[in-house]
Amino acid sequence: MNIYQKLLEVRKTVPYLQKTASGAQYKYTGSSQVLSSVREKLDELGLLLITRITDSKLTSQANSKGTMVNMTELTLEFTWVNVEKPEETIVIPFYAQGVDLAGEKGVGKALTYGEKYFILKQFNIPTDQDDPDAFQKKVEQSKPPKPPKTITVMQFGDLKTKALKFANLRGQTENAVFSALKIKDIDSINESEFNQHMEQLDVWISKVDKGSA
Repeated sequence: MNIYQKLLEVRKTVPYLQKTASGAQYKYTGSSQVLSSVREKLDELGLLLITRITDSKLTSQANSKGTMVNMTELTLEFTWVNVEKPEETIVIPFYAQGVDLAGEKGVGKALTYGEKYFILKQFNIPTDQDDPDAFQKKVEQSKPPKPPKTITVMQFGDLKTKALKFANLRGQTENAVFSALKIKDIDSINESEFNQHMEQLDVWISKVDKGSA
């Protein structure tokens, strides 16, 4: 497989991640949870992710309590490498930031933050507070309904035969019967419509038979 095919295979293995870690006011998906969700597949396929810092910025400012808050901003490059063909790479620019009070952990926090969100976005991994089953149900409900199946060739023949029978009983044309059934395009009739038309024809034929008895 080429590098794009391998990345696609990784994406197929992680349909959803539940937010399990808790912060002060919210739940979130932890870095270790994200990395462990893809690491085994990356190893299996022979994909390496190399991180490079291309630029950095440190901003320090006192908060409302007078405590110094340090923000580290990093401009990153994430490079995917196909181990089987090391010359086959994909370089993706990224940005990350880390907030730290002491000042010495800003770079580490920014790298952790950047790597986690890069993985989530690279593989389009959805996260949600719901359990996986509830999430999957939401996904299914959000999908547009499938169009109803059109009738089979055999059903098509049955409808035409019954319509022709009624047409002969009434001395009408087949097209006149279809018009009475409000059929504009017989080739696009679905199964539900087919059943309705067949029932209506049965009612009409029964009435003609009773009238001629």
